[in-house]
Amino acid sequence: MAPTPPPGREGKTVPEPAKAPGRRSFNEAAHKMPYPQAALRETDGEEPAIAARRGEDGAAHDVVPNAGRLVLGIGALGVVFGDIGTSPLYAEQVTFGFRAARHVDLVGVYGVVSLIFWSLMIVVSTKYAGFIMRAHNRGDGGIMALAALCRRHRVAHSLLLVTLGIFGASLFFGDGMITPAISVLSAVSGLEHTSPGVSHLVVPISIAILIGLFMVQSRGTGMVGWLFGPVTLLWFSTIAVVGLPQVLAHPGVLQALSPTWAIRFFAAHGFEAFLALGGVVLAVTGAEALYADRGHFGPAAIRGAWFLIVLPGVMLNYLGQGAWILSHPRATHDLGSFNPFFSIVPGWGQVPMVLLATAATIIASQAVISGSYSVARQAMQLGYLPRLSILHTSKLEGQIYVPVINWLLCIGVVLLVLAFKSSGGLANAYGVAVTGTFVLNTTLFLVVARTIWGTAVWRLAILGGLFLLVELSFFAANLAKILHGAWLPLAAGGAVSIVMLTWRRGRELVTANRVAKEGSLAEFLDKLAANKDQVRRVPGTAVFLSPGDETTPLALRGEVEHNHALHEKVLIVSVDTVSVPVAERDDQLAVYRVGRGLFRVTYVIIRFGYQEPIDVPAALMLARKRGLLERNLDLEGASYFVSRITLNPTEGQGMRPWRKKLFLAMARNAASPIEHFHLPAERTLSIGSQIDF
Repeated sequence: MAPTPPPGREGKTVPEPAKAPGRRSFNEAAHKMPYPQAALRETDGEEPAIAARRGEDGAAHDVVPNAGRLVLGIGALGVVFGDIGTSPLYAEQVTFGFRAARHVDLVGVYGVVSLIFWSLMIVVSTKYAGFIMRAHNRGDGGIMALAALCRRHRVAHSLLLVTLGIFGASLFFGDGMITPAISVLSAVSGLEHTSPGVSHLVVPISIAILIGLFMVQSRGTGMVGWLFGPVTLLWFSTIAVVGLPQVLAHPGVLQALSPTWAIRFFAAHGFEAFLALGGVVLAVTGAEALYADRGHFGPAAIRGAWFLIVLPGVMLNYLGQGAWILSHPRATHDLGSFNPFFSIVPGWGQVPMVLLATAATIIASQAVISGSYSVARQAMQLGYLPRLSILHTSKLEGQIYVPVINWLLCIGVVLLVLAFKSSGGLANAYGVAVTGTFVLNTTLFLVVARTIWGTAVWRLAILGGLFLLVELSFFAANLAKILHGAWLPLAAGGAVSIVMLTWRRGRELVTANRVAKEGSLAEFLDKLAANKDQVRRVPGTAVFLSPGDETTPLALRGEVEHNHALHEKVLIVSVDTVSVPVAERDDQLAVYRVGRGLFRVTYVIIRFGYQEPIDVPAALMLARKRGLLERNLDLEGASYFVSRITLNPTEGQGMRPWRKKLFLAMARNAASPIEHFHLPAERTLSIGSQIDF
């Protein structure tokens, strides 16, 4: 049955969208929805017809229109594959430091290379590029998109699933600290191979590069961003070229592509081989980026770049390093100077390779830093972080800068470099957070496939069993690193999760108390109409921001009660962040009238996706342009009113005292609503009120 309009509000009911088929296969995306149907909410004839739709269903589409696949593929190289593409710098170097692989023989070398190859095939090629890429939220990917899907479809235990998604996103921030540190350190450490006398400069140079990288974030990457793709393409071509001669000289290394060598490696070394997975996992770090950046480049471009450029490039290099190690069996005895990546580079090309590797790792670090900004904004838009100051550094979507995230990451990265001083040391901290995210991603994907797609249980058992077997093995092997630094990203992820969940719970408590204090909007307007002689009307347009459409904005109540005045034109605006990256055109605005007689006000609901900047004045002008508001409504001179709330913590139930203190600290440091909603500062007034929680 179609929903009825709210009491006291004119308008036709909205037709229900067609029900989606109950069963889908892996080749279909059941969460893709039909284009929304526009519904008209009509008034008494004095106002224009109003197009509105109260829902979140929208079109099945990808968010990268009018771009060639080749251009997108090259662009994806610099953003999507920077982390996984620079793993050859340290993955085999670290893995051959484990006891199982330190004694060089065919089983050890072929076994390690086989493990790397099949890890890439199962985790990256099959899971991310093959299956999980199909699960998206209006084109958007990443663990936050999966969590938003579960919440939007109200699947069973959605609160728990969203919490898992929040923890997975929190682990991303831990990864965001380690990736720049280990990548840049690995590249600069090439100086030790070319000029051993300057080895003491590796850490200072790395710190200088990293601090410089964070300092230029506020300027945006638009001016140099166009170089990322071509430079990364040169990187993949170069590492393939330097690995190919080693493979041609020792073609037997191609046998390592067979899974039998991985099995023989485990059979020969048992538990020690299992521990070596803590090094192998470094080859797949960054796989999450394939899915997280789905919305920026589309699945076709990402898959094409992976299978045609990235996978051949990194595997030729891994095979080349394996062949070199076989021909230099004593090289692993001195782990201090053991560096198979730079060892396969000809002498004349060592310095250029250090420079190219440094450029590639800077690009990889930039991608992770930008990704951290995006995750923070998504969490903020979905209500898991307070309002943060966000700067848009270019006209391109996604080019944002979040100062507080930037400098927290910068401090964390510098401390990591100073604490571990080498890529080998940092490798001990790497892996747990990454594999934890893998496992959480697989879990949410299986829930989506079962509850939303209706995929058969036996299919999910086979697929999920394969993915979880590999990922849980990686996770368990990396637990051995806990005492050697792996606790750092886990602690960071846990801390961020506590912050997010505390903010969410605090908002729920404050909102409940605020609603009780605000009272019914319909009753407030009826009271004004009954006592109209006590309220004078003043010329102009007033816009009041409200968190919901049923209650009276505190600023509006305060204006009437203290000044006994009300503007001739009153708009109450409610901002609704929906669980999709970009709100559909027909889903973006809803307008209707509330009240009666001279005290009727216009209520506007503005919906933003979690990737969109929240610009209330621009949205109101768009509503006027579309005919949803009066053509002669003065928005350019309108006054905006926001409620400035002072929180008063009480001893009531709901949150522990330490969480209330944390919530208060975040609330006091949240960005101003004037900045958050892009309100004109010179025409915005704040009216204070106190809320207990």
